[in-house]
Amino acid sequence: MSASILPQQAAEGLCALSATEAVELLKKREASPLDFVDAAIARIEAIDPVVNALPLRRFEAARDAARRFPKPDDRLAAMPGYLAGLPIAVKDYNDLAGVATTYGSPIFSNNIAQVSDLTVANLERQGAIALAKSNVPEFAGANTFNTVFGATRNPWDTRLSVGGSSGGSAAALASGMVWLATGNDLGGSLRIPASYCGIVGMRPSVGRVPRPVSAVQYDPLWVEGPMGRTVADVALMLDAQAHFDARDPLSWPRPAVPFADAVRRPRAPRRVGFTPNLGLGQVERQVVRLCEQAALRFAVHGAQIDDGCPDFAGGIEAFQTLRANLVAAVRGPLLDTARERICPEIIWNIEKGLQQSGADVARAERVRGELFNRVSAFFGTYDILACPTVAVAPFPVEQRYPRAIDDTPLDSYIHWMYLTFVLTLTGCPVISIPAGFTDDGRPVGLQLMGRPRGDFELIAAAHLLEETLAVSPLPARSTPQTAA
Repeated sequence: MSASILPQQAAEGLCALSATEAVELLKKREASPLDFVDAAIARIEAIDPVVNALPLRRFEAARDAARRFPKPDDRLAAMPGYLAGLPIAVKDYNDLAGVATTYGSPIFSNNIAQVSDLTVANLERQGAIALAKSNVPEFAGANTFNTVFGATRNPWDTRLSVGGSSGGSAAALASGMVWLATGNDLGGSLRIPASYCGIVGMRPSVGRVPRPVSAVQYDPLWVEGPMGRTVADVALMLDAQAHFDARDPLSWPRPAVPFADAVRRPRAPRRVGFTPNLGLGQVERQVVRLCEQAALRFAVHGAQIDDGCPDFAGGIEAFQTLRANLVAAVRGPLLDTARERICPEIIWNIEKGLQQSGADVARAERVRGELFNRVSAFFGTYDILACPTVAVAPFPVEQRYPRAIDDTPLDSYIHWMYLTFVLTLTGCPVISIPAGFTDDGRPVGLQLMGRPRGDFELIAAAHLLEETLAVSPLPARSTPQTAA
């Protein structure tokens, strides 16, 4: 039985707080970690039967951790990113001790982690309490469904996809079940679900957050990063995540100035380039309209906004090649042992990686380097590049992936994600913030990219624009409904 002393109404109020507000209450001892754990559990039990965001739970272990949580002292309270006993969700691509890491695959449905991975263990040291694991696509993808736990549904309209692959984390945040959640990003897995669920997801600079130990530690395409309901919450979580760890050869030291200071004392960008499509493809008209209107609001803060954009020519093909190479390196051995248990999209990607030539990979690497040089030159005169996060608004959850954009057929199951994955190639920090809603109420996100290693300045710009746009971060304080 719970030892929480908060009445039900007060517990519901805790769930509506931002992570930043929640941590302040915890530091001041105006509420306890157990109060927050119990409030989250009640919310999950009420909401998740509809949304299906958090299928792997450790409620009693979280309660035990909350009861044992040390009382905050001045030293801990002053530490950047200290979470003070706040419950979080952990993505099911990360190891959490005592809980299965399934990767959304029946092959790993009984794969119980013995210890928490580097990313999760660091958050626990920073005062997070892991409450549950969030649903994911099988191995990779941008629609969160699998044969182990089923589909996660969008809190804004349960007929819609939440995107992916951090879809369960985004849905849990949007429906008020947790305050922060982990995510990782290869082709847009932090940014796409943030856009589709009306929350904030940030792909930090490569090396900003040390990653779990893997066989591909030198690959710069994938990063770990924060997800929250607001930019301030994402800054708080990034402060908890950012540090040097020798087990990740790409990681670099914690910054001297906390990212939370970018929110407390933000500086506006001087010049912003907005592009509807990076010069590469189709984008739904409503998406373009909403994102352009949102980007133009930077003018409130004195910024100049124009149509400046680097040349991203060749980026789509380069990413497809490098991603396939990575997927083949990580999952290729499964083709020999469990091919019949792997979803067709992943089989296609593994085979693409195994069949492409060294010349293909060399060409992609060359394109990536040339693209970065053009992006670096762009940031000599611009502070921010803005564009839609996703080329299409949220689509039906039963649809595996969009096959066309405004009647233009797409070439592959990831081609509709090009706005995020082409930016991945640069290694620059990118954040998605809510831009507004389509005429039928579907969330749309605006993607902002900062200069190389410009995470601090990017957070400041995103916070200023978020406050100006004032898009609600919490759609459903009761059970999410299917739209009429």
